[in-house]
Amino acid sequence: MNRNPAEAAASDESLVQDLREVGFTEYEARVYIQLLRQSPATAYEIAKACGVPRPNTYNALDSLSKRGSVLPVSENPLRYVAAPPDRHLRAIGRRTMAVCDNLVEELARLGTPDDDPYVWNVHGETAIHRKIGEMIDQSRHSIRAKASTEMLRGHVDALRAASRRGVELLIVLFGSDPEEFRFGPNCRIYLHENTGVRMGTADNLFTLTIDHRQAVTATTDNLTAFYTRNHAVVQMANTLIRHDYYMAEIHTRFGAEIDAAFGPHLRELRLASFTEEQIASFLEMTRER
Repeated sequence: MNRNPAEAAASDESLVQDLREVGFTEYEARVYIQLLRQSPATAYEIAKACGVPRPNTYNALDSLSKRGSVLPVSENPLRYVAAPPDRHLRAIGRRTMAVCDNLVEELARLGTPDDDPYVWNVHGETAIHRKIGEMIDQSRHSIRAKASTEMLRGHVDALRAASRRGVELLIVLFGSDPEEFRFGPNCRIYLHENTGVRMGTADNLFTLTIDHRQAVTATTDNLTAFYTRNHAVVQMANTLIRHDYYMAEIHTRFGAEIDAAFGPHLRELRLASFTEEQIASFLEMTRER
């Protein structure tokens, strides 16, 4: 389908901005896009078609050629073709990732304190899941989580890879199938209180700790998260998850006695300590009025 000139111009501007994000200058981006549209072409033809001044077109072609983004295919006159974007941009991505990995290691040696006292805000679903994925990828010893099946499903591959690295997984799950995240003997997965049911507004939180050094807590209703390496806060998050693990084991062994003493879902204990909002949520979840 043919696009009108305004749509085509807007699309080009978006492509130019994206290419600038991966290291192209504005003129290099416009020259590369034009060559993808029409190759081979001379510098004069490119400049005329994409509106880049001819001297800037020569400079852009020279730098693009040195990086392998464009290739000369004839000498008289000198014509160029664009390198295929699938292979070329993926190669840029691999090189950039290698540089970033090296920078992470080198900059970590500059002496940034491991016990960073700050708590950082993370907003939006994409940013939150990106942060969770980064943390899982960085894990070397332990991953502890109190989370819903829905929140964890987007990170199954990363969790499985961590398990294969020998990382110990301890997950308290709001859901129905703990086997979904049991990738090996180093994975201990428990349904929350042996039922996997959310009981109050606080159970809508997602909590994750990595190697006892970093933690993130996210609210799943308004998609806001708080990330920290503060030792006290990380240990508080670890304690929360550990106590829920204790409760899951206790409910597994003594569920009937616990229900007899406190009612289903620890009803008497919860109603005596919940806020009005939490009580309303609990009654709705258990369909009690």
